[in-house]
Amino acid sequence: MVNWPARALLILLALLFSICVLSAAPQGSSLDAVLDSLAAVRGFRQAAISPDGQRVAWVEAMPDAQRAPSSNSAIFMTSLSSPGSSVRRITAGSGEACEEHDIAWSPDSRELAFLSTAQTRGQVQLYVASVNGGTVRRLTDLIGSLDAPGWSPDGKTLALLFTENAPRVPGPLEPMTPPAGVIGGKVYEQRLTTVDVGTGRTRQISPPDIYVYEFDWSPDAKRFVAIAAHGAGDAQWYVAEIYTIDTVSGETKHLFKPSDQVAVPRWSPDGRNIAFIGGLMSDEGSIGGDVFLLSAAGGEARNLTPGLKASAGWLAWLAGRDEILLLERLDGASALAMLDPSSGRSVPLWRGPEMLSLGTRGFALSIARDGKTCALVRQSFVTPPEVWAGSVGAWRQVTNSNREAHADWGKTENLRWLNDGFEIQGWLTYPREYDPARRYPLVVEVHGGPGAMAHPAWPGPFFDFSVLSSAGYFVLRPNPRGSFGQGEAFTRANVKDFGYGDFRDILAGVDFVVKNYPVDNDRVGIGGWSYGGYMTMWAVTQTRRFHAAVAGAGIANWQSYYGENDIDQWLIPFFGASIYDDPAVYAKSSPLNFIKSARTPALILVGDRDGECPTPQSFEFWHALESLGIENRFVVYPNEGHSILDREHRRDIMRRTAEWYDGHLK
Repeated sequence: MVNWPARALLILLALLFSICVLSAAPQGSSLDAVLDSLAAVRGFRQAAISPDGQRVAWVEAMPDAQRAPSSNSAIFMTSLSSPGSSVRRITAGSGEACEEHDIAWSPDSRELAFLSTAQTRGQVQLYVASVNGGTVRRLTDLIGSLDAPGWSPDGKTLALLFTENAPRVPGPLEPMTPPAGVIGGKVYEQRLTTVDVGTGRTRQISPPDIYVYEFDWSPDAKRFVAIAAHGAGDAQWYVAEIYTIDTVSGETKHLFKPSDQVAVPRWSPDGRNIAFIGGLMSDEGSIGGDVFLLSAAGGEARNLTPGLKASAGWLAWLAGRDEILLLERLDGASALAMLDPSSGRSVPLWRGPEMLSLGTRGFALSIARDGKTCALVRQSFVTPPEVWAGSVGAWRQVTNSNREAHADWGKTENLRWLNDGFEIQGWLTYPREYDPARRYPLVVEVHGGPGAMAHPAWPGPFFDFSVLSSAGYFVLRPNPRGSFGQGEAFTRANVKDFGYGDFRDILAGVDFVVKNYPVDNDRVGIGGWSYGGYMTMWAVTQTRRFHAAVAGAGIANWQSYYGENDIDQWLIPFFGASIYDDPAVYAKSSPLNFIKSARTPALILVGDRDGECPTPQSFEFWHALESLGIENRFVVYPNEGHSILDREHRRDIMRRTAEWYDGHLK
């Protein structure tokens, strides 16, 4: 037994040792400096060029937003015809912090419609501003969620998506409403709504029993094409179908039932056809697939791009021409191509190792009436996001909002390796202070989805492992089978095979990096969010290759997950049946069924109101590790959904992630 003076001395020595260790750690202030730098970068939610090609407007996230960039966003505009002209803010208020976003140019290029909370805090309303100045007109006085305004071709009417009395912001990434009372009761439908620009008269057009996700005006303004479904919005997007809706009577006609997910419906200029993107997609807003053409009278849709070795993510018909401009996810990067619908022939226009921002409702690019001039947001590993405009491939930079930003990470290479007959692509970021004479730890960051893609973008402030490069790590971001970027066959290659072929692709990538780069094979970690969180939980039950794991919003048990999540319809295309019809296919991919093999220390992170990957999934994984005596740490973030919105929560996640890897890989 130790006497008290001796015990006190031991405690003091231990405390001093801890202080020394903490002060010697490579994180702390250096990591905070990188996170501060990333938090100061202004993001762009949208760039829109006027139809006459003379002006460009954009939505810019302002700094110091406590909860997500959208809580403090502003709209700006400048002239393209007069280089060096001043930038003007378009606002419904006096310029103070508020939400202002979702911009739409009038057909005559004289007015700009947008949504704002400037006059009604916490509640967006629809406004119209003249580009020449003057009074900003408020058109609506609604209660609920407003989204995606779009002008009629004659400029007399605006349409938008309206969820009356919505109890929360719609969307599966948002924090879910805590369950209470009768479950499965009222469904809040997002309805297509029109607003008369002259009088402000508002009419809900679509039926009250269907949820509308996207729409487009017909050229004669007599109909809408809409992607819609019966039932709750989050889950039913996966089984949504294509309808036409009469703009006066609201008469709704079913047009097409797809075999997979559909997005970005667009009328042809002559009004005879509708183009859209269809494919296997795992998240609303994460779009990838082939381009289809459907007669406006209905019938079968024709695949215009069978065998395309890329994933179409956005499209637009060129005014007055029978051609479609495509934005593609290609080989981990971005590309633009021109598609001839009559022949299916595609002509490449531009390709680059960067990210052209894709938005849920067609915010990727904005094309002027001349079919040549466009506006877009560009970014890469080495260039922060900015707005650019001009003809395709000859854009000039419009904004300079992030001129002070600098890269706090090392160079990034585009890698390719072979596995199971596939050529797998991924991105490898070097340590910032790289010395080829040293050996470094490696961390694998698995993207979400699985229908998504690791792309060359300026790092974000939330769960982006580029910050680990500044702390002396190699970072590998693989795009295994199931990812976008190599066509539909590649995206479908993990159907009924979660955790097997895709995981082998990741392990083959680790082998490739260890063989060809100065990486210590005994200091390799893995991490990811969403599907990446699942793959991390799966990895620690399948191999002891990884010496540290960070599982964000993961899935531990597909069998229990099926009845817990808010988007259960997404599972059936990937697993081939529901859990009730084929429980075995879910069981074979569930980490919990192999948990006895786990040995890897794991950090587990999740939001307490996550509807996509509910908190109980992380609890199941944590409970198993605790019961087996495996080192772990589990953190639940309050009032957060699948996307972590609070700035301090995001920062805490990155701090804990860096500290976890440092503690086990260094």
